[in-house]
Amino acid sequence: MSAAARPKGGLGRGLGALIPTGPAPAAPAEPPSAQAGAPDEPQQSPAEPEVYDNRTQLAPVPGARFAEISVDAIVPNPKQPRQVFDEEALEELKVSIREVGFLQPIVVRDLGADKYELVMGERRWRAAQAVGKELIPAIIRDTRDDDMLRDALLENIHRAQLNPLEEAAAYQQLLEEFGATHDELARRIGRSRPQISNTIRLLNLPAPVQRRVAAGVLSAGHARALLSLENATQQEELATRIVAEGLSVRATEELVTLAVADGEPAQKNSPARRAKPHAPALSDLADRLSNRFDTRVKVDIGRSKGKITIEFATVDDLERIVGIIGVDRQE
Repeated sequence: MSAAARPKGGLGRGLGALIPTGPAPAAPAEPPSAQAGAPDEPQQSPAEPEVYDNRTQLAPVPGARFAEISVDAIVPNPKQPRQVFDEEALEELKVSIREVGFLQPIVVRDLGADKYELVMGERRWRAAQAVGKELIPAIIRDTRDDDMLRDALLENIHRAQLNPLEEAAAYQQLLEEFGATHDELARRIGRSRPQISNTIRLLNLPAPVQRRVAAGVLSAGHARALLSLENATQQEELATRIVAEGLSVRATEELVTLAVADGEPAQKNSPARRAKPHAPALSDLADRLSNRFDTRVKVDIGRSKGKITIEFATVDDLERIVGIIGVDRQE
């Protein structure tokens, strides 16, 4: 296989990092260490795609394997109900793939003859085609047992060594595409539901900032602080300053607090004298509200007024929160 087909370390694996890789089931006699030798005799999968190195600490995932496969070897699912794709979202995804790589593998079904049918991730596949990618990370499913596959992935989520961005991508994909619930995920990884939601929000950062998080230049704490800035340009500017000046997470949080209070970017010479005192009671209140509504809640106090911000993901999620508050939709 050409050098271009060789995978690049862990970045871009996301959920794929939870699946041990190895030789295709159709060729059990082949040693997994055979890498750059002469071409093998064709088996049931004559052009088995290159895969990442195995992680021996991962438990087996029955009915699934992870590999990078050719973008051109994939055919769309004819039963895909979604025919129109948001062009703006597609453009954002293309930028993310160029800057960061693939954070979430697509899911395909092996059709044989080196062809795969798309099961999940058509937008990712379309974006990969648009930016000229030859290979795309994929979970190749050999089972229709969704529960078995989801349980196996959840079993491995605490075993894999993921960077914060890959962790966020894995959580999101488990919840949105594999039917896991927040409670299942929280129980398996020993985190609260708000912590999981806050981790997933790292995927909302602009691509240049995501790249720094994935590379380990910015910590997850820095990234979470940047999320309080709603302007992507501000986030990128402050991320650059964090790296250049070696700012701590606490210093970053103080700069973000100033920027949010002033409604202005966190400039290099922002006077520290205007920093607001830390209010543990407000943080505790925000945490309790987050637990109550099962989403991220911010409580901010400015010079003359305050505000509570409750985040929601979808209209259904908003209606769920409204129901918890007790507002009658007919009012």
